[in-house]
Amino acid sequence: MEDSFQEREGLFKWMVMPFGLSNAPSTFMRVMNQALHPFIGKFVVVYFDDILIFSTTLQEHLSHLRDVLLVLRHEKLFIAAHKCEFGVSQVLFLGYVVSATGLRVDPQKVAAVASWPTPTSITEIRSFHGLASFYRRFVHNFSAIMAPLTDCMKNTTFSWSLAASQAFELIKTKLTTAPILVLPDFDLPFELHCDASKLGIGAVLSQQGRPVAYYSEKMAGARARYSTYDVKFYAIVQAVKHWRHYLAHKEFVLFTDHVALRYLGTQDKISSRHASWTAYLQQFTFVIKHPSGKLNKVADSLSRRHALVSTLRVSVVGFECLAELYPTDAFSPRLRLQIIQELHKEGHVGRDRTLKLVADSYYWPSLRRDVERFVARCTTCQEGKGHVSNAGLYLPLPIPTQPWSDISMDFVLGLPRTQRGHDSIFVVVDRFSKMTHFIPCKKTTDAVQVASLFFWEIYRLHGLPTSIVSDRDSRFISHFWRSLWKLFKTSLNMSSAYHPHTDGQTEVVNRSLGNMLRCLVGDNLRSWDTLLCQAEFAHNHAHNRSLGYSPFKVVYGVVPRDPLALATTPQPGEFHGRAFELIEEITDLHTRAQDNLAGTAIKYKREVDKKRREVNFQVGDHVWAVLIKERFPTGRYKKLLPRKIGPVEFIAKINANAYKLRLPAHIHTADVFNVKHLFKFEPDDAMLSGFVDESLVGEGT
Repeated sequence: MEDSFQEREGLFKWMVMPFGLSNAPSTFMRVMNQALHPFIGKFVVVYFDDILIFSTTLQEHLSHLRDVLLVLRHEKLFIAAHKCEFGVSQVLFLGYVVSATGLRVDPQKVAAVASWPTPTSITEIRSFHGLASFYRRFVHNFSAIMAPLTDCMKNTTFSWSLAASQAFELIKTKLTTAPILVLPDFDLPFELHCDASKLGIGAVLSQQGRPVAYYSEKMAGARARYSTYDVKFYAIVQAVKHWRHYLAHKEFVLFTDHVALRYLGTQDKISSRHASWTAYLQQFTFVIKHPSGKLNKVADSLSRRHALVSTLRVSVVGFECLAELYPTDAFSPRLRLQIIQELHKEGHVGRDRTLKLVADSYYWPSLRRDVERFVARCTTCQEGKGHVSNAGLYLPLPIPTQPWSDISMDFVLGLPRTQRGHDSIFVVVDRFSKMTHFIPCKKTTDAVQVASLFFWEIYRLHGLPTSIVSDRDSRFISHFWRSLWKLFKTSLNMSSAYHPHTDGQTEVVNRSLGNMLRCLVGDNLRSWDTLLCQAEFAHNHAHNRSLGYSPFKVVYGVVPRDPLALATTPQPGEFHGRAFELIEEITDLHTRAQDNLAGTAIKYKREVDKKRREVNFQVGDHVWAVLIKERFPTGRYKKLLPRKIGPVEFIAKINANAYKLRLPAHIHTADVFNVKHLFKFEPDDAMLSGFVDESLVGEGT
């Protein structure tokens, strides 16, 4: 079994031990660990072919024994019946006698030590030292006692001194009278007794006066020259480091006979060596006790009343429920939830900082997943933190087929008032040819006056459009404006509220117009309305990148003369020809312009969608809606108001990027939101299912 191996054709086993197979023990140990993995640490301890099954009652032991034997049968592992013991109160395991009372040495090995003759060579000293060292945890100050024998092994020639003879007899006596080491009880406080001398250091870990283990170390090299304070300090550090797996979970009592060590944490000036030792000890919680008890009466009383030490704790308001969850919650899902909740709600910090806070003091396998889930579902965070997301793919508007059949319009507000009383610009853009008209107006212009401007400046030149794209300005959503265009059978397409990207073309024209006017007006800021005609001509005369032509060329088929045309030099760009050739040229020009617009839209969508993600909601879903500053009435916006409202319900889907919501009665804003202002509502995670696999609870895994 130990030298078998798996191949593609099956399992192969050597008939004899092959030369050079050095990893057979590790392979067999891995097989045993994999087979008995569900039981190890619960009621099974395994070391190679030694399997120890421990239980509290006989009935429980029979159940455990059956589980282990079934696994061995399934794995085709066989045991020797004459080497097994069943249902006994004590058992010999790995050189120790394990029983309900504790741990003690093997009588056969102790007898071998007691009958060991006086060594006559260095080899015999090493043999005795190796056997005695196996039980060093049962002997207090083992290294100091064995120091004379250790010195004998360092010599090149054998020299048996009187000190070595005394140490040889003393260690045999210590081993034959070794105490029974009790098994640690983690419900009781530990007591750590430390002592040191120039020969070595020693420590005893005990509970209620009964030893759990002994530790010792010989002082050699530079450490042999330590001062008394350093030796005592070093003994404490080494003992705590050796038993850190016992002492890290609970407060313990530290006994030392050196008074100066009582002030470990209050010294102002310390050496670099003491600083590193002190920093390590600060990871543990302990009370230092001086054996005399005269200068430290509190520590003395704590050492005499062990129950009092075990009940000392720090009381923090809001954490009382944690103590209640320990005994009742075997798998601690509610305890984990409570820990995350308390640390996160200190300031409702984000996912990464909450994870760091929890991970500094706690750990469990699903820690990162639990923190991410809790923070994502925190109602307070969802309501108070809002930002625009990259949700929603780019949806270009339909491409028109001819000039001035589909237009968009907007207003540029906030300009300096001119002598004619104008402070705004009515901007109308042809979505096919990109031709624009800039019409000066006033901020107080109502829907009736806007309609008059449209018919005077647009209709008389281009006729009625089939569709109009605009934002949700109060003039464009008025009853008069809607009724007017309904009579003309012109569709009105409104952009999403407070989402200018829906009509991005007009927004770009507005920005270009502002740049041109700043360059043209100079210092005469109040004369901008007299320069609108020049800005309009310059815009329509310039080459458009999306079209591949200028707006004048697309609409008229020719480029109007500019001041440069007054020169005597011929203009190669001018168009000359008969009437039917002009018609064919314009038709072909419109076809090429439409193809250019379609190609530009596809290229732009491909580039923009690389940084966006598609998000879909269904009617009836609940979401958080971001309230940007522009949605608040004048004077009502405050920085510390919640950034979102919700949960609110979807009642209609306008398109893939726009949804209509059922807003609360006290929210006075447009009920259509762009998808980038919407976030999925996650209920506050106070349920067990998010923090533990419920199927495992029933199985006890």
